[in-house]
Amino acid sequence: MARSVTQQRKAFNTAAAWAVGLLIFFPILWTILTSFKTEAQAINDPPLFFFFDWTLENYAVVQERSNYMLFLWNSIAIAGGSTLLGIIVAIPAAWSMAFVPSAKTKDILLWMLSTKMLPAVGVLYPIYLIFIRLGILDTRTGLIVVLMLCNLPIIVWMLYTYFKEIPGEILEAARMDGATLKEEILYVLTPMAVPGIASTLLLNVILAWNEAFWTLNLTAAKAAPLTAFIASYSSPEGLFYAKLSAASTMAIAPILILGWFSQKQLVRGLTFGAVK
Repeated sequence: MARSVTQQRKAFNTAAAWAVGLLIFFPILWTILTSFKTEAQAINDPPLFFFFDWTLENYAVVQERSNYMLFLWNSIAIAGGSTLLGIIVAIPAAWSMAFVPSAKTKDILLWMLSTKMLPAVGVLYPIYLIFIRLGILDTRTGLIVVLMLCNLPIIVWMLYTYFKEIPGEILEAARMDGATLKEEILYVLTPMAVPGIASTLLLNVILAWNEAFWTLNLTAAKAAPLTAFIASYSSPEGLFYAKLSAASTMAIAPILILGWFSQKQLVRGLTFGAVK
């Protein structure tokens, strides 16, 4: 029998959810508001919230100083390329772990996840030398490979979880009908796990888009994404908060828009298999 929920309980849960949501969103809102202030208003004490002289001067300065579209294209290529490459590698790996019985599966998954615990700076020097030797320093190709490897454990873990919710009998029926391994993965398994794959894609695009450590250390100018675009507004002369906020707003706007329009798909994918 389902437990009834009172109106007071619903109102409390709604208010609590809004409070948490506003608390999380406030830094983003403050960054957006600061981007429309002058430098003097940005450091005003007490802080100015809505009542200030709104201006687009910071965006004009940022556009004149930096080639925003180049940074944007680099971010799209790196985030999208690393995610797609990770999916191509992770789907067969997650399939084998989910549908090929092995006593070592959990150990392998835990080992893969443990690689995320290693501080990135611990492997920066060897990777930097490898990039120099291969001639891929400050290239989108190099960053795509690095970010794919960084996020691969998360991609495999998420896909493994979704694949485990798919009945193995369906794949066995496909094999009995003559499906090859490639056809089984492409035409049977993948369409059934579309919500999970979509949420995995979205989450890893966000992770790759926000990655700063590798992008700042392995790029200079040619392949620098939006994280380097933001960092360029931190200068030895000091922080220009209004211009830094304008650059940050321009950097996060595409991913905010993507998250807003794909939120239903993201929630559906993240809860896929949670309710039986």
